[in-house]
Amino acid sequence: MENASNAPIPVTVLTGFLGAGKTTLLNRILTTGHGQRIAVIENEFGPVNIDSELLVQQSAEVVEMTNGCLCCTVRGDLAKNLIDLKARREKGELVFDRIVIETTGLADPGPVIQTFFAEPELAQSYLLDAVLTVVDAVHAPRQLDEHPVLLKQIGFADRLLVSKSDGVATDALDTLVDRIARINPRAPIRHLVDGDLDIGFLFDIRGFNLNESLLADDAATPRFYPVAKGIGAAFVRKNHGDEIGSLLLEHAGDVDLDRIGAFVQQMLDRHGDDLLRYKGVLAVPEQASKLVFQGVHRIAGFDYGAEWADDDVRRSRIVLIGRRLPEAELRAGFATCLLTEHTQALTDQSGFLVALNRASAS
Repeated sequence: MENASNAPIPVTVLTGFLGAGKTTLLNRILTTGHGQRIAVIENEFGPVNIDSELLVQQSAEVVEMTNGCLCCTVRGDLAKNLIDLKARREKGELVFDRIVIETTGLADPGPVIQTFFAEPELAQSYLLDAVLTVVDAVHAPRQLDEHPVLLKQIGFADRLLVSKSDGVATDALDTLVDRIARINPRAPIRHLVDGDLDIGFLFDIRGFNLNESLLADDAATPRFYPVAKGIGAAFVRKNHGDEIGSLLLEHAGDVDLDRIGAFVQQMLDRHGDDLLRYKGVLAVPEQASKLVFQGVHRIAGFDYGAEWADDDVRRSRIVLIGRRLPEAELRAGFATCLLTEHTQALTDQSGFLVALNRASAS
C-alpha cells in the first residue's frame, strides 16, 4: 500500500556535544504518546544506541521499534539514503511520518543542513523543520572554550535544550544560559527536566520556512542584547571570547531593492563561509508584501510573504549568526541600502561601500 500523502516529510536535526544527552532526549521523544511514527537516522557514526526495550527486529539496514518507529545508521551519502527511504515509504515498505537525524557529538550540523538545499530531489521530498541542540549544563562552559564545534551546534539551532541543569548552581546556570543566548538569540531556550515532554516545542517549528516571523514582538520573541543604538545595533560577546555570535541589522523604513540585493550578494561572497544562519524581513518601496530571505552559509532563498497590514510599521530587519562577523562593515553596508536622505553621504566611508554602490548601479 503506497503512502497516501504527497506532502514533504518533515525532518528534525538533533545535535549537541558528546554526552550532552541527545539520545536520552531521543528516547523520550520515541516513548512519548504523540501518535507519530518517526524514522531515526543515526548519522555517519556508531551503532544504533536507542533503548533496547524499543527494539523488536534488527537488520543491517533498519531497526524496527515497538511503537512503529524505525531507526537506521547512515555511514555513507546522507542524500542517497534519504532518497532511498522516501522511495521505500512510497512503495509501502516503510511507514513513517517524520524523520529525526541524530548527528554525532563532534559533528558540525552545517553539511547535514545544506544537504536539503543542495539536492533538488530532497528539497521537493523533505521539509527541514528545525535544528534542536542539546547543551550540557555541567560541561558546556569548558566545552565552549575548547571545542568550536559546540559553538556551531548552538549557532545553527532553532531550539536550545539545556540538560543536567539540576546539577549546576543557579548563578552558574544563569551565566551559561546568558552565554548561549548571546551566541544565538533567535533560538528559544528550555531546560530538559523529568516529566512530560512538550512535543509542540520540538516539532513543526518550520525554522527554515520563508516567513515573516522575524518581526514578531510577542513574549516568545528571542532575546537580543543591544550594545549600540541606531541603525544596525550589534549584539556582541561580552565576558567571553566566543568566536560565534549574532548581529541584528534593523531600520524603520524601506530598503532599495537593487542595493539590498547587492549587499546580500557581497555579504555571501565575502563572509559566506563564516555565516551559519541568517534571515531577513524587508520592506521594499511600492511593494505591499514583505520580502523574506534566509539561508545557510552561501545558500540563500528569497520570496515575498504576507502583506503589510495597515497598522504595521514598515521596517527592515536582518539577523545574522556567524563567526566573528565584521560588525562595522556590515552595519555600514546595510545603511547604504536604506532609503534615507543620508544614504549618499555614507557611500564613500569604506571600500566595501564603494564596491557595493558600483554593483547596485551596474
